This record gives sequence, structure tokens and C-alpha cells, in this order.
Amino acid sequence: RYPLVTGVQTCALPILKEGDVVEFSYRFKNIGSKPLVIEQASASCGCTVPEKPEHAIAPGEMGFIKVKFNSQGRPGEAHKSITVVSNARPEFPILYLKGTVIGKEKEKE
Repeated sequence: RYPLVTGVQTCALPILKEGDVVEFSYRFKNIGSKPLVIEQASASCGCTVPEKPEHAIAPGEMGFIKVKFNSQGRPGEAHKSITVVSNARPEFPILYLKGTVIGKEKEKE
């Protein structure tokens, strides 16, 4: 049986001020019977930087994909996605980052 993934797929961010940088770790578990190898993690925008595990995740083990979001120049609603390429079957689910960024002009009001 191939590696199979279960875990958090959406991160709801707190309300941020433009310029805030936040980090979040998506936690997942390999519930398959073979090691899970994450080959690549990429974000829909340059303001979001994912960091994948460098080692295989053994069956039954937990793993994390760390994501850093920089809200500078991104006021309004934030809807970012992180695509993960791995040997999981079915495919690793798309991860989402959602929240609201208050622009610098709004802060002054």
C-alpha cells in the first residue's frame, strides 16, 4: 500500500496588520504502509514560503510542512495555496492559508 496522508489542510490566520510575518506548521500523519517522500512544496504566491521535511516520513509517523507568510503589500483577504508533490496515493491534499490583512491606511483611521 502506498503512503497515505491525513491531517490539517487549512490554516485560519488571525487578523494581521500589513507587514506582519507569520509562521504555521501543517501537521500530517503517514497512515500508509510505505515511507512518505515529499519531493516538493510550492506556494501560489511569493509571499508564502513552504519548507518541506528533508527526510522520509515512516508509516505511522507525524510530519510537518512549515509555511511562512509575509503580509507586506498584501492588504485584504489572503487566500494562498500550497501544492505538495509526494509519493502519496491518493495525492497529498492541497494546503490552504486564509485570513485578513489590514492595510496600513486602514490602521491610521
